[in-house]
Amino acid sequence: MSPTLPSISSLPARRTLLSATTATALLGVFAFTPFAHGAVTQSSHSVATPAAGTAAAAPGSALLPEQKLILKSAKQVDLHHGTVRLPLHRGVAGGKTVWYVLTESSDVGLAADLDVNYAAKLSNLGIGCPACVQNVTQTSRPDLKFGEATVHFTGAPDFSPTRILVPGPTTLPATTVQPGGVGGPGYSPFIRIQGSPVVYNAPIVATGDGPFDVVHHSNTGDRVLAIHPAGPAGPDQFTQATVDLLVVRGFDAGQPILYISTEASDPLAAVLERATYVPALNHASFLGGDDALGSGRERIFPFLNGQSGPTNPNAQGLIHLVKDGHATEDANLGNTALLAALAHGGDARNIQGDFPTITDPRHSLSYSPLWDAQLGQWTDKAIREGRNTLQTDENQILNLAATRPDLLTGPGGAAYGSVGFVINCPVIAFTDKQPSQDLVNLVPNAQG
Repeated sequence: MSPTLPSISSLPARRTLLSATTATALLGVFAFTPFAHGAVTQSSHSVATPAAGTAAAAPGSALLPEQKLILKSAKQVDLHHGTVRLPLHRGVAGGKTVWYVLTESSDVGLAADLDVNYAAKLSNLGIGCPACVQNVTQTSRPDLKFGEATVHFTGAPDFSPTRILVPGPTTLPATTVQPGGVGGPGYSPFIRIQGSPVVYNAPIVATGDGPFDVVHHSNTGDRVLAIHPAGPAGPDQFTQATVDLLVVRGFDAGQPILYISTEASDPLAAVLERATYVPALNHASFLGGDDALGSGRERIFPFLNGQSGPTNPNAQGLIHLVKDGHATEDANLGNTALLAALAHGGDARNIQGDFPTITDPRHSLSYSPLWDAQLGQWTDKAIREGRNTLQTDENQILNLAATRPDLLTGPGGAAYGSVGFVINCPVIAFTDKQPSQDLVNLVPNAQG
C-alpha cells in the first residue's frame, strides 16, 4: 500500500526564526572575507498536485531526453520549469512524518539496485565527525507483500523559518541573511541504517502529513515546487509519491549540467542555494581534502564577482545570482519571472569537479555530492581588463589560480582554495554533451 499525501487548499504562514540583527550576525561565518556570501499544471500553486509516477509533459514543458539523466531514479527533468521529479519516500522523525529523496549510496551494487549515484567517498564522511552521518533504523509491516520499509530518523529539518536575503549596498555582503530551513538536533542528510556500513544521501525535503506549502515553503524545502501523492494502488500493491525540485544549472568539464542543492554548512550559502542550513557538515572529512586519503568531499568552484546582466553570456557568480536570478524571492511555479531568469543563465553557474561520467575512473569514481567550496574572486585588474569571463572547467580555473594570481584569488585576495563551507549537491543530468574529460591538463604547480 502507498502512503497518503492529502491535497490542500490552505497553508500556514512561515515564522521568523531570527531577528534581523541576529540574522546579520550569522555572516560571521564568512568573517574572514569581505563578503557574506515541470511539471504538472496546478490549479493553485499552493496545493500539492494529485498526479503520480512519470507524468506526461505539461503544456509548455520541455523534457530532457532520458539518456542524459545521471540519477537514474529521476522520473523526468522539465527544462521549461527547471525541475526534476524524484521518488519521495516516507520516514519518521520524533514521531512525526518526514519525506525524503534518495540520491547516492556508498556501495556500488546498492547504488545500481536503487538507481542512485554511486559515491564511495560517502564512507569517509564520518571520520572525525560522527554527527555528519545520521544513524537510523528501519521498520516494516509484518504482512508487507511489496513496498518500502519506514526509515526512522534521529533528526529532521525545521522548514518553518522565513528565508530572508537582503542585499547590501554593493549586493554582497548582504545586510540580512536567514536560511529558510535549519537542521534540527541530530539531523544530517547522510544516513547509515543500523546493521549496515553503507552510507546513503537521503535529504529530507518535506515534513508532516500535509497540507504542503510549495509557495512559501513553511513545511517544505525551498526548492520543492510540487508534491505528487502516490496514485491509486490495489490490495498489497505499492505506488510511489514524487516531488518536483528546482534544479541548479552549472558546468563540468566544459559541459552544462544540472544538480540540486539540499543542504549547506554556511547560512549565506544555504540562503543562496535555497538549501537547509546544517552547520555540523562543516566538520565532514575534511576541509581541503578533495581526493586525499580519508576525504569525503569533492570540489565545487563558485565565483563571487563574475560578470552580471540577465542577457550577458559571460554572467557568472554569486553577485550575478542575487542581481539577475531573483535570489531574494521565493521559488514556486507561480513565480514565472524567477523560473525564466534561471532558465536563461540566472543561476550562479558554478563549476563542479570530479563527475560520474568522466572517462578516467580516478575522476568518476571519486565523485561525492558533498562539495567543498573553492570561492574565487576576480581582481580589480581582471575586471578592468574584461578577464572575468565565464568559466566552465575545473582545470582551467586551477591553472588560472596557479599562474595568474594577479587575476584570480580567494576572497579578499587570500590564496585560492577551500573557504570553509560545504554544499550537498547531488548530480542529476547533463543537458548537451556528456562531460568526459577536462578541457585542459593541469600545469605543474596547479592544486589539482
